[in-house]
Amino acid sequence: MKTQSADTHPEAEKVLIALLRATSPAKKFAMIRSLTRTAFLLSRRALERSNPDLSQRELDLLFVEHHYGKDLSERLGKYLNDRDRNG
Repeated sequence: MKTQSADTHPEAEKVLIALLRATSPAKKFAMIRSLTRTAFLLSRRALERSNPDLSQRELDLLFVEHHYGKDLSERLGKYLNDRDRNG
């Protein structure tokens, strides 16, 4: 079997693949959910550190812009502003 990772020894890769195959779907999902949460938290932290002058709402909108696009961020900002004005 050809290795999938250039920096992992083939025997170590075989062990890792065997462990993943033996892992339940629920455990795999929990691992993916944890990795995703960590990535989001690190992204938020990076935005906060590089933009210390922004409000929480501005940081939230910047996060949306970076991950989902400027159009959605602008539409969300407009929605939130309209909601705040109208109670």
